[in-house]
Amino acid sequence: MKKLSLLLLSLFIAFSAVDKVQAQEETKIGFVNPQVVLAKMPEMRAIQQRLQNFAEKKQEELAEKERAFQTAVAEYEQKAGVISTEANQREQEQLGQMQQELAVAQQEAEAELQQRRQELLGPMFTQIGDAIDSVADEMGLTLVLNTTTSTGDQIILYASPEYQAEFDITDAVMQELGIFN
Repeated sequence: MKKLSLLLLSLFIAFSAVDKVQAQEETKIGFVNPQVVLAKMPEMRAIQQRLQNFAEKKQEELAEKERAFQTAVAEYEQKAGVISTEANQREQEQLGQMQQELAVAQQEAEAELQQRRQELLGPMFTQIGDAIDSVADEMGLTLVLNTTTSTGDQIILYASPEYQAEFDITDAVMQELGIFN
């Protein structure tokens, strides 16, 4: 009985090892740098300009609120010594409220810029994703990894030149999108 258990365990381990080797042989991993693809898309220049214009508009709105706040602070400082305690307290509350409104406006402007960026870039990311899917299917890839984070930090630190030549699909994705270096 003990021998049979040992034999079954050995067979299980052997089959598991064979399955694992076959799975490793069948797994083909490609990689792509979507930031490079995005930067080379023809629409990108227009989108960057629209985002810059939007950001400048929001910056001007915030600068205007900041100037109004600074003017109110300067006016308060001029009259702070000659007004009543009640008036002084009201002025301070108004200044506190203005400062809070300015902080909220800054947060809202950042959120609006992020939303605008997503609205403009979202369709491009969808196009890139579809192109990656198409190229991966054509090449029979099991996985496709992103080579960098959204902030530009590298994720894939090393791939042999041979592996890069075969499995870096960045150029193939650009061709799929009609972008030629």
